[in-house]
Amino acid sequence: MMMSKKHQILTFFVFAAAALSAPFFLKGNYLLNVLVFVGINTMLAVALNLLLGYAGQISLGHAAFFGMGAYISGIITSRFPVDPFLIMILAALLAGALAFAIGFPILKLKGHYLAMATLGFGIIMYIIFNETVAWTGGPSGLSGIPNLKIGSLVFDNDLNNYYLVWVFTLAIMLLSINLSQSRVGRALRAIHDSEVAARVMGVNARILKVQIFTVSAVFSAIAGSLYAHIMTFIAPASFGFNFSVELLTMIVIGGLGSIYGSFLGAAILTMLPEFLRVFRDLDIIIYGLMLILITMFMPGGLISGFETAARFFLAGTRKGKDDNAQS
Repeated sequence: MMMSKKHQILTFFVFAAAALSAPFFLKGNYLLNVLVFVGINTMLAVALNLLLGYAGQISLGHAAFFGMGAYISGIITSRFPVDPFLIMILAALLAGALAFAIGFPILKLKGHYLAMATLGFGIIMYIIFNETVAWTGGPSGLSGIPNLKIGSLVFDNDLNNYYLVWVFTLAIMLLSINLSQSRVGRALRAIHDSEVAARVMGVNARILKVQIFTVSAVFSAIAGSLYAHIMTFIAPASFGFNFSVELLTMIVIGGLGSIYGSFLGAAILTMLPEFLRVFRDLDIIIYGLMLILITMFMPGGLISGFETAARFFLAGTRKGKDDNAQS
């Protein structure tokens, strides 16, 4: 369901106001800390959704770019007295350059061949994170990563980290919304529907796919840098195949081709395990059952389901008003 530009702006500002005011309504730091990771996962889900939900290009190795951002920022700032924000920019540029370089050969592939190629890339990067012990610390991880700071403001507590992460999250969401509604976004949706038809209409599909792959990698690397400086410790296990699949699950549950669906999927898959801890050994069963039911009965994701329910409600309300007017 397409919204007018005015409606989109209003929706985003309401969402941003809710996100930035959330700490005032929360008691304790635990939930605030969880919402920090909701923000990081939202950035990653939005990045992957631009590639898969809009352009129709699957990636099973997107956690690799997340890891690149984390390790480049972590390695340099833990060894040299440099501004972490400058290194964050460097990490994003290097991840984007790598995505641009490998995008040309990889994105020639389609379907499960593309999935296998991106999976292979993710595995290669995971092996590099594991085996370059002198730099990354290997399986034991990398520690001593400094917190980010602006002047005397140090991001070393949950409240500061929350606003740091959500400022970046909202910026990435706003950029992605503008991109999705632009001429480029329409071209990406055309590629998603039919690449052959898009080419016939004059869309340079090859270049556009590589460009959105690069943008997606840059957003993921930014999230990785933030993750490294918030955790101050990183290990390869956080950037493996399982996390790539989790990101894919987030956007499928939230809604492919929906920026707010990316947030919803990220929020559910980040917060749900925390609430299911009380069920102990049954938590994974409940988790899996919820995923199956959502996939079966809401194949378009939760956002699509909510939009359908809203249309039915509005149609019922309008019909009731018409019946009353006639009577």
